[in-house]
Amino acid sequence: MHISEGILPLNWALLWSLVAIPFVAWGLYELKKLSADDPSFKPLVGLMTAVVFIISCMPIPVPTAGTCSHPCGTGIAGILVGPAISILITAVALFIQALFLAHGGLSTWGADIVSMGVMGSFAGFFTFKTLRVFRVNMAVSAFMAGLLADWATYLTTSVELASGIKGDSAFMPLFWKIAIAFVPTQLPLGILEGAMTAGMVTLLYKKRPDLLVKMRVLKPEEVAI
Repeated sequence: MHISEGILPLNWALLWSLVAIPFVAWGLYELKKLSADDPSFKPLVGLMTAVVFIISCMPIPVPTAGTCSHPCGTGIAGILVGPAISILITAVALFIQALFLAHGGLSTWGADIVSMGVMGSFAGFFTFKTLRVFRVNMAVSAFMAGLLADWATYLTTSVELASGIKGDSAFMPLFWKIAIAFVPTQLPLGILEGAMTAGMVTLLYKKRPDLLVKMRVLKPEEVAI
């Protein structure tokens, strides 16, 4: 998913950065507000940042697309700390990876935040919340959240790449070529990420449901469901 340095033209890189900035600012605002209410929230955010960093730091190159495949971790982050904080977490992880590991790029940082942070976090968060409204069990809800967060990230990356490198060519044929290039790696990785997300949420649900209530993942009355 990390778009390599220099792949996007400057105007597109700038556009995606401008799109990302308000979401990162929102994440900072939410972090400040929630930390003021509960000082123990910051260590949790630090832990989730490490989780996202490690999970997304296992790239499988996709040469024809100018990017790579890997799990993202934003599904679980979106569920546990909400989309705003998840976006901030992703921005930090992506920046460190680009700066020290040459994984992604500084010029493409904004585009990567939008695809992995914004789209991944919202997809995971809303999938989980929607399924829980319909009383789908915890494991299935978390699995679908992780799966769709992953796939939403890669569809967005395909849009970003196709928009940036199409030149005078038609957008849709290039979009489908890039999206299809992701399929051999991202189809199984998405399923794997769904399973990891389900495992982590289910473990918390069984061992420490009070933490899920504290993090506003569940309402107190949902613990027994």
